[in-house]
Amino acid sequence: MSIVRRSNIFDPFSLDVWDPFHGFPFDAFRSLSESRPTFVSETSAFANTHIDWKETPEAHVFKADLPGVKKEEVKVEVEEGRVLQISGERSREKEDKNDKWHRVERSSGKFLRRFRLPENAKADQVKATMENGVLTVTVPKEEVKKPDVKAIEISG
Repeated sequence: MSIVRRSNIFDPFSLDVWDPFHGFPFDAFRSLSESRPTFVSETSAFANTHIDWKETPEAHVFKADLPGVKKEEVKVEVEEGRVLQISGERSREKEDKNDKWHRVERSSGKFLRRFRLPENAKADQVKATMENGVLTVTVPKEEVKKPDVKAIEISG
């Protein structure tokens, strides 16, 4: 078993020294990662796309740090069932055969994050902006209607 260091100790998808699938009869993950070396970096890019979600009185706001990603490489979609999906791809830097790499920490590859929106979200009015490598997705909220309370006179 080769030793692969974890890039982020808090990231459950990053690789570590211990391999729970080592010796598994079909060993599908190992054969996939050996046949496709980019699989490890694609997994890393998927897992390392950090997104903040805050709720304000007016909207749900999602912010994603996507340094080096152009807005044309990012897709924001709302699926049926109120699911917000943010996906895209970080392009890999072109390599020269004469280059000698000492460390590779930046991830590249595809990323995908999905969030189930609450009932008060106006899924048909979602807006997205990209500025300085930060994607901001704003989902307006419906106004909460207070239930009508009718006083009942008690006779007797």
